[in-house]
Amino acid sequence: MPKLIILGSASPLSDEAHESTHMVLQGEMDTILIDCVNNPLWRLQKVGIDFNRLTGLLVTHFHPDHVSGVPTLLVNMWLLGRTAPLNIYGLEHTLESVESLMFAYQLKSLDHFYPIFLRPVAEREQASVFESDEFRITASPVCHFLPTIGLRIESLQSKKVLAYSCDTEPCPRVVGLAQDVDVLIHEAGGPGPGHSSAAQAGAIARQAAARRLYLIHYRAWGFDPLPLVAQAQQEYSGPVALAEDFLEIVF
Repeated sequence: MPKLIILGSASPLSDEAHESTHMVLQGEMDTILIDCVNNPLWRLQKVGIDFNRLTGLLVTHFHPDHVSGVPTLLVNMWLLGRTAPLNIYGLEHTLESVESLMFAYQLKSLDHFYPIFLRPVAEREQASVFESDEFRITASPVCHFLPTIGLRIESLQSKKVLAYSCDTEPCPRVVGLAQDVDVLIHEAGGPGPGHSSAAQAGAIARQAAARRLYLIHYRAWGFDPLPLVAQAQQEYSGPVALAEDFLEIVF
């Protein structure tokens, strides 16, 4: 059964119970890591995913709380014997920065390093990211401090649809991505610029007619995120919950 597993749920102000936001999409054939923080290998192992099953890394934007683990992931998989290719998806701006990071760590010069293919995503609404027999992933630019994409993920088997806002102010493009989805995962980092409050996330879920809302990318350090649920419920009458670390969303 296809599922999305939340590997981290917090903003940069994470704590020992909440890692910064990243997640993994798992199917029978396709396993795609969405953003890459610190050292995700042990979190993948904790949820029962062998790193050799990773077929792709999708990078939403080039901020440290979303890409800090990229060099560590690439090197550690190599050290553990990976030989299979890895596709990295993202906007041109993001991939250029990822490539610069790889050069900075001299990953391009390592002997016998497994193949890495950079797969650019067009910076336009409903741009194609990835499609297989299991999933169709599209992306739209959202409103953050630098080029950033939100995602719409369709399971071609169950016909269920999930959307992820990524880091963004409220904007019509997120409503478009989330239109009639079964699950919307929307950031609740706080009112802008560049971010959204829980109430604003609720308003987006209502406008998009999403069937369920999970709040993510919330402050964890020295902060109780539970009241965010009630704030979102002021704007949205559907089910609302916090996206906690290691939550599994089957769709």
